[in-house]
Amino acid sequence: MSRAALLVLADGRFPAGGHAHSGGAEEAVKTGRVTGAASLEAYCRGRLHTSGLVSAALAAAAALGVDPADLDAAADARTPSLALRIAARRLGRQMMRAARATWPHPELDALARQFPKGAHQPVVLGLTARSAGLGPEDAAYCSAYEGISGPATATVRLLSLDPFDATAVLARLAPDVDRVVCQAVDAARRVRDEGVDALPAGSAPLLEIGAEAHGAWPVRLFAS
Repeated sequence: MSRAALLVLADGRFPAGGHAHSGGAEEAVKTGRVTGAASLEAYCRGRLHTSGLVSAALAAAAALGVDPADLDAAADARTPSLALRIAARRLGRQMMRAARATWPHPELDALARQFPKGAHQPVVLGLTARSAGLGPEDAAYCSAYEGISGPATATVRLLSLDPFDATAVLARLAPDVDRVVCQAVDAARRVRDEGVDALPAGSAPLLEIGAEAHGAWPVRLFAS
């Protein structure tokens, strides 16, 4: 296992397409649910413990070698919003391109053939971590952190929020990230005995509704 590989995968400059997505922050800013550092922290915490937990568990399970097709179907079932499913597959396709160039592996090739239009991003992330020699905890940490760092970075652009304040929000959420990762990995390890129903299915209705509304905007800064 290479900790350096973890740094590469978790780096925001890894060309996986995340910079074009706000994690729902653009819609939340426009509707007034995120107006500054305090509301950003509340937004990220809610996202982390719902969709963030689901994504982290999917990534951890993929890193453990669970059938990615089963995990992709589980991701679909846990994502009611068509707009979010489209975004997740678009991000998965972009991550797959970056992953195959960075850590070539037969399992990545097989998944790319099976899902030419893209598998769900957390599944691809977990398989990428596996291809890089990383474990389920690493994959879960990458996924959980990405779920909150994306909205924080986007809010700096959307609200001209002080980057120091946005970074402080992420630092304050670190204990929550640790807890979510533990829950995600525990669930992922149960999948081999209990099937994908062991994975969490945390609901975030406002994220789903907001994604559908955002997808209909004629002009937007971020893709999702």
